[in-house]
Amino acid sequence: MTLFPRLALIAACGLLAMHVSAAEEQPGLTGCAAKRQAISTQLEQARAHGNSEQQAGLEKALSEVTANCTDASLKKERENKVLEARHEVGKRQADLDKAMKKGDAERINKRKDKLAESRKELQQALDELDK
Repeated sequence: MTLFPRLALIAACGLLAMHVSAAEEQPGLTGCAAKRQAISTQLEQARAHGNSEQQAGLEKALSEVTANCTDASLKKERENKVLEARHEVGKRQADLDKAMKKGDAERINKRKDKLAESRKELQQALDELDK
């Protein structure tokens, strides 16, 4: 390989790396815009696969989001979901503590599983809050 093709290859790789990193830095859609985009994407997939029932439901959902969604209301809804999830985690923790006092191993394991599930739901709610 001569010097020129090597330099051209290195330059091309550098430009490609810059393009990829620039694409990663651009912020995505958030709030109602992200919700509309997600529904639109699902709608396109439903149309592509000829799923008319799903398509009708998604069209209705898209029109509802377009007509009624505001970023403030969506944020409030997501904050409420986080609060509910935190309450559920607290309740599950209390159930586990109660089971541990009684010493029933089977009940303790069930309560641990339920607590883990509630914590997972809380994390999902927290993740949605930032979208």
